[in-house]
Amino acid sequence: MPSPPALNLDLIAQVLAMAKTGTYRQLVFETLGPAASQRQIRAAIAQARQFGLRSVPSLRDQELGTYYQVSLADYEAFQVASTTLNRLPPATDLANQVANTQQALRQMLRAVAACSLGLAGLGGWCLLAGRVQTGGGLWLAALVVAGVWTAQRAIARRVL
Repeated sequence: MPSPPALNLDLIAQVLAMAKTGTYRQLVFETLGPAASQRQIRAAIAQARQFGLRSVPSLRDQELGTYYQVSLADYEAFQVASTTLNRLPPATDLANQVANTQQALRQMLRAVAACSLGLAGLGGWCLLAGRVQTGGGLWLAALVVAGVWTAQRAIARRVL
């Protein structure tokens, strides 16, 4: 399986800046051609879609190709994200990061499961002590937390 292309924030930023006012695909290639290869520009366009770049089918041109736009809110969100990404240290050990992420996911799942069991146990204790409303409320809370745990577990299974 080939690895995904590296995130080229400068190219993506230029594509999004052009799309802020609207631009055609061919104009993107002509403008960025001296600075990057066609493959790099295509990859930047594909990655820019994750940051809100969208095509407008009704404005497609036979010679200039697809018309691209990005909303101002999406463009500003990209600016914030790129600033954050530029501050992060480069990833040196990807396998270590993946292992740490998986371990963190497992720990979060265990914590939510423990909270659910704790609430259920506390609710049972309250019911035995004669506090029916409190015990029922704690059991309801335990059911809600168990539902959250089930949803998190289903999502985490895709990752793990």
